[in-house]
Amino acid sequence: MVLRIGTASQKGGVYKSAIARALATTYASAGWSVKICDLDIDQSTCHDWNLRRMKASIEPTIRVETFGTFSQALKASNSDDVDLVIFDGGPQATAGTVDMGKSVDLMILPTGLSLDDLTPTVRLANRLVDKHGVAPDRIALALVRGGDSEKEVVEARTYLASTPYHLLGGTLYEKVLYRRAHDAGFSVTEVSHKGLKEQADRLVQSIIDRIKVLERLSK
Repeated sequence: MVLRIGTASQKGGVYKSAIARALATTYASAGWSVKICDLDIDQSTCHDWNLRRMKASIEPTIRVETFGTFSQALKASNSDDVDLVIFDGGPQATAGTVDMGKSVDLMILPTGLSLDDLTPTVRLANRLVDKHGVAPDRIALALVRGGDSEKEVVEARTYLASTPYHLLGGTLYEKVLYRRAHDAGFSVTEVSHKGLKEQADRLVQSIIDRIKVLERLSK
């Protein structure tokens, strides 16, 4: 049985690809065969990141393919011999985002800490559930682009806690080392800085734990 995880957002620059790469490298390190479907055909950032990773001979290896639509990616994933497929959505929500939400085991919506990020993210989640029938328990919210204020993180978590959606643990912060890691072909869970690695690991582990809960509920 293939596990399918999607990342999507209402706007760009919210670390969708960072989460996709971190999940891919974590599962691959555990022996899973993993594929990322990069749905941003104009930028293809995951594809380019993986080229840098391959050129540097970084292990574990990840498969990355670019697709113009989610339906193309889903069709290809149905015939792939992999354990995990991660759909890295484009910079804005589209009709394909709806199809993704209906097809994946877990839909991750990352959001920054300001209301300009939080409000559109919750609206997207509400639209997926209320208008398109996506199960709310299969939507998970992730806090990203954290700054120097812990108070801001607490306020954002309080805001999201009032929604019916699962709020993931951990926060990805705006850090140079994360960007440099991506530039070198690594994921945020592969940084050398202990504290930043622990933050990224906590978010990824929270996703893994959520998937396990959903698997138990579906039995």
